[in-house]
Amino acid sequence: MVTHAAPHVRRPVGARLDEHLPVDHKLSKVYRVGAGLTGLLLVVFGVLGLVHRIGFFDTGGDTVMALNTNGALSVLSICIGALLFCGMVVGGNFASTLNITLGLLFIASGFVNLALLDTGLNFLAFHIPNVLFSFVVGVMLMWFGMYGRVGAGLTHDNPYWRARHPEEAAREDRAAARRALGGRRTPPHP
Repeated sequence: MVTHAAPHVRRPVGARLDEHLPVDHKLSKVYRVGAGLTGLLLVVFGVLGLVHRIGFFDTGGDTVMALNTNGALSVLSICIGALLFCGMVVGGNFASTLNITLGLLFIASGFVNLALLDTGLNFLAFHIPNVLFSFVVGVMLMWFGMYGRVGAGLTHDNPYWRARHPEEAAREDRAAARRALGGRRTPPHP
């Protein structure tokens, strides 16, 4: 009895968020700048809040940089700013993914704190300017994180586009190799 093995079929692997950006790629600079600037803004806000010696859960209306704050919000801002500094140092896919994740969390925080504005659960002393700030920072972080990574107009040399379209990228590579060899046909690879 002779059995025939089914031929091995190669299927394109979906793009993973942690594998497709070369270490020294120019997009890493965008992710680093976004994380670093936002982290700096948050750390400055947090430090100024702590310098004013506002109570940890005080909701009395103390402001720093035109935003309400208290000790808890100041410490939280410093911690998130430090996390963004880590993203800036590491760069690459980590910074991009961190920017996107924290951007989503800032937007969610804006909605949650909007719902808690006039309740006793407003432990972070949010007011409307804080909610708006949370939305703006969230959108800004998401933009920095998604830049060159998400979109319909990604160029074909973009590492994320290549990871999502491996067969088309391979065809383009073969065509470029033929052009580089002056139109000579190269032997097929097994």
